[in-house]
Amino acid sequence: MKPESPHRVVVVGGGFGGLKAVRGLRRAPVEVTLVDRQNFMLFQPLVYQVATGALSPAEIATPLRVILRRQRNARVVQAEATGFDLERREVLLDRLPNGGGPARLGYDTLIVAGGSRYSYFGHEEWRTHAPELKSLAGALDIRSRVLGAFEAAEVEPDPVRRQSWLTFVVVGAGPTGVEMAGQIAELAHDALRRDFRWVDTTRARVLLVEAADRVLAGFPEQLSRRASRSLEGLGVTPLARHTVVDVTADSVAIESRDGDLERVGARTAIWAAGVTASGLAAKLADEAGLDVDRAGRLSVEPGLTLPGRPEVFAIGDMVRVQTPDGRGTLPGLAPVAMQQGHYAAGVIRSRLRGRAHAPFRYIDKGNLATIGRSRAVADVKGVRLSGFLAWAIWLLVHLVYLSGFQNRLLVFVRWTISFLTRGRGARLITAPPAADRPSMSVAGAE
Repeated sequence: MKPESPHRVVVVGGGFGGLKAVRGLRRAPVEVTLVDRQNFMLFQPLVYQVATGALSPAEIATPLRVILRRQRNARVVQAEATGFDLERREVLLDRLPNGGGPARLGYDTLIVAGGSRYSYFGHEEWRTHAPELKSLAGALDIRSRVLGAFEAAEVEPDPVRRQSWLTFVVVGAGPTGVEMAGQIAELAHDALRRDFRWVDTTRARVLLVEAADRVLAGFPEQLSRRASRSLEGLGVTPLARHTVVDVTADSVAIESRDGDLERVGARTAIWAAGVTASGLAAKLADEAGLDVDRAGRLSVEPGLTLPGRPEVFAIGDMVRVQTPDGRGTLPGLAPVAMQQGHYAAGVIRSRLRGRAHAPFRYIDKGNLATIGRSRAVADVKGVRLSGFLAWAIWLLVHLVYLSGFQNRLLVFVRWTISFLTRGRGARLITAPPAADRPSMSVAGAE
């Protein structure tokens, strides 16, 4: 008799959630196919350290095939998922590495973990002048812009133009924005201070713009205040209750909640504000006859499946999941995506055994955010910490979750050397100078 073909599971997205789902099925009687348009898993919480020269790209990115090489039931396909045929249970693929496509990939169970990107709130033209810190390419672009700004200031004779090169605007004061602003300030006031002969890098100005009432709005107010004081100690100027209304190649317009508008001369702007779901959420919703919210997120059942489609899971930043108390939605954080991926794998295993499975329930393990050298805040199970102890916890947690023993060892060595010498070993400018980058005119907002 011909043996029955194994259950086919297709996972779209090799980020925290998707990879956790694949690994959760390593001992299940299934065939798993992981689809991603890039061949590596990026550890996004440390992307900002690549953008400021603290780490090299390879130290926070691990090839998917290396991660899964010992998982015999898993296959990796590098391609872009462009759509779904839910009736025929197929994923539509394009941009295959051999130039082929479009193609179709069949499944019995589908897990979509498309992730998210930053939202420019309807002003996509700002992206040219204010790149987002969400991808490896974006981090390398920002690294070249930040380091290039200091190089430009070194040879700029005009004092006003020199100060514009030394002014950095970070938009968004969530964990990523706070971490990025703190790193730029440390770079200017510490690591680069003795490397330049003409320009005084300590005159750099770092503005952290946040529309909410305070930085790190997702943290308790007490920790938010401590974070703000730590940022100011590093030389960062937090601007809460302020909104960016225009971005050009050489300036950023900032409006206060009172209506006061200031145009700041700044050659470097970095976007870390607002999040919108991956376009896969809209494509999945359209195929299933569902709606998405203002952030482009798809609502799912308590079991993380599409309504009426129990064979289709949607997880991570691209979905809207209610908190257990029903008063809000789960944040778009790596721990949430990882727990959802683990849950989806567990449901599949239970179904294959003919067992029921309880609805998804998120276990909040706390929040961490680093600000600079020996400065961080932590909210863990109601215990609120700041300073060196919070910073040490942040280092340990990120080392544990980083993929691969080699990467953990390399990052640990890098951090140790950086702590002892206050240096940064990956300060390479790999993008073209600002004068050679394509530019576009941006209309000012009234």
